[in-house]
Amino acid sequence: MTSTGFEPPPYPYERLSEITALADRHEGGAVDLSIGTPCDPPPPAVLAALAAGDTARGYPPSIGTKALRAAAARWLERRLGAHVDPETELAACVGTKEFVASLPQYLKLRTPGRDTVLYPAISYPTYEMGATLAGLRAVPYLRLADVTDADAERALAVWVNSPANPSGELSDLAFAAEWGRARGVPVVSDECYAEFTWAGRPTTILREGVEGVLAVHSLSKRDNFAGARIGFYAGDPALVHYLREVRKHAGLMPPGPVQAAAVVALGEDAHVDVQRTRYLSRLERLQRLLGALGYEAAMPDGAFYLWVPAPGGDAWAAARDLAERAGVVVSPGEFYGVEGAGYFRVAAVQPDDRIEIVARRVGA
Repeated sequence: MTSTGFEPPPYPYERLSEITALADRHEGGAVDLSIGTPCDPPPPAVLAALAAGDTARGYPPSIGTKALRAAAARWLERRLGAHVDPETELAACVGTKEFVASLPQYLKLRTPGRDTVLYPAISYPTYEMGATLAGLRAVPYLRLADVTDADAERALAVWVNSPANPSGELSDLAFAAEWGRARGVPVVSDECYAEFTWAGRPTTILREGVEGVLAVHSLSKRDNFAGARIGFYAGDPALVHYLREVRKHAGLMPPGPVQAAAVVALGEDAHVDVQRTRYLSRLERLQRLLGALGYEAAMPDGAFYLWVPAPGGDAWAAARDLAERAGVVVSPGEFYGVEGAGYFRVAAVQPDDRIEIVARRVGA
């Protein structure tokens, strides 16, 4: 008897074709609030640096240029209150999704006696998929305190995400760092929405020290730079050194012009403050529009999503209803884990004029 091997599941957002077709029937077409892709422009100075071309000739450093690592370290200290050494405790990645997806296989090579990745039960799907692609156990948790000793002993890493996608929840990062250190489990904190923290000040797990932790950051959301694919990770120097070296062998190199543009983006904060105002305004507007349609949505503590209970727990029925009545496309919560099946996610990423099309459709 032969094994059929791994068969990739459908990519979650490709399952929305029926919903999109319903929304497209409206004049003006579908207003897609399902994917968190930025719509606003990056700063002109960032685009100018990207187009300069001086860094396009040679191979770029896999770990990031000195200028990029220094800019990222300064940003961490300036905006999040954490100090790291850019020479030994920080490195670049080709956007953070590839880092999330590839990290488990590299950690497995480093610690072959462990076989488990722990991740939040309602979360970004790539935490689970990264473990699956590495042939590992992917074990979800609702609360980190509830993880069993048996699973912790087998864990290569535990993911935390704050502010969280899709719920906007803020994690107790101090507890997460303490939990991981007590059990010898590296804690990887995905903080790509840190600048969009609404309840309190933006923060990072690195404020608890670097031992046993990594923080993962992206310019995709902060700088509307998702198409450029650039991010960085920082923390425990032993982990950073190991990952730097293995990723060099895998040929993971952020393009030189992108690294140059990222230096400019990380050095300036005014555009981020403007973007914060935009997202908060859109979240509040969408909250009101959903209320007019009979859906109660609470404002999140962070990120730019509304995480909305579906009537009767049927998120697909709610998605069809919103497509038919308002021409919008939203994401059923099961995309983010079985525990999220009774919710749907609304991304506040469409331009204001597109959101106002929805308002006219519903008379709000």
